[in-house]
Amino acid sequence: MSSQHRRDGAVFPSVATLLVDLLGRLTSALAALGAGLAMLLVIYMLGHILLEIGLRLFGRSTFILDEYIGYAVASMTFLGIPYALEKGGLIRVELVLNRLPQAWRWPLELLASVSALLAFGWLARYWTIAVERSFQRGITSETLAETPLWIPQGTVLIGLYLLCLVLITRTLRILVRRKTFDSGED
Repeated sequence: MSSQHRRDGAVFPSVATLLVDLLGRLTSALAALGAGLAMLLVIYMLGHILLEIGLRLFGRSTFILDEYIGYAVASMTFLGIPYALEKGGLIRVELVLNRLPQAWRWPLELLASVSALLAFGWLARYWTIAVERSFQRGITSETLAETPLWIPQGTVLIGLYLLCLVLITRTLRILVRRKTFDSGED
């Protein structure tokens, strides 16, 4: 049971509920930070594109627009996904979920969260290996900028870690509050 009842009917949250709520607040703050960084990357991309347009009017170029915009798009995507998931901004199959009995909803939500966590956890594991390898070997891009590849790879990895943290928190919330899901209160 996720809470204890006093004689007067008041509910005391369990330790597990309090810990999951604390983890949820931390996760929310980190996801919001990731979204903020993603927004800054959008502003950077706009500025770089405008600079490149201006320079090309005078026959000049930064020569790194394609490379850096690519890094920014990848970083922005993975830094923003945790926040979008947490705020319900990702596409979900509500049409199917709404037609199922309420008692089936939390197990399906749990299955989706655990499956996503396993998939992105697996990806994060191998991406970590790639970032470490790029850093240890000093691998740089084969462009004029010779960007150390661990930097853009690392920002994607941070986004993957944040996403896994959000999925862990989501899974724990579902497990701790499954009775609430059954009764339709959540």
